[in-house]
Amino acid sequence: MLEREDYAGAEVISDTTLRTGRFGALQAVAAAVLDTGTVVDFTGDSVATLPIPVGTTIYGTFTAVKLSSGKVIAYRL
Repeated sequence: MLEREDYAGAEVISDTTLRTGRFGALQAVAAAVLDTGTVVDFTGDSVATLPIPVGTTIYGTFTAVKLSSGKVIAYRL
């Protein structure tokens, strides 16, 4: 779990634009679907079509995040 001092900021994502950077967690504030994401913790594997229920936080080091629906807070590392 991330602590306040672990992240450099946050970005609310509620559209389908590809975001790049280093994100340590994605927290769904509205039910969301991660269309594509690159997780460096898993040797650069891609995640596709991953539902994220409202209130759920997923952790990892994401270098690319694109939603197909919903709204998340992406916490920057």
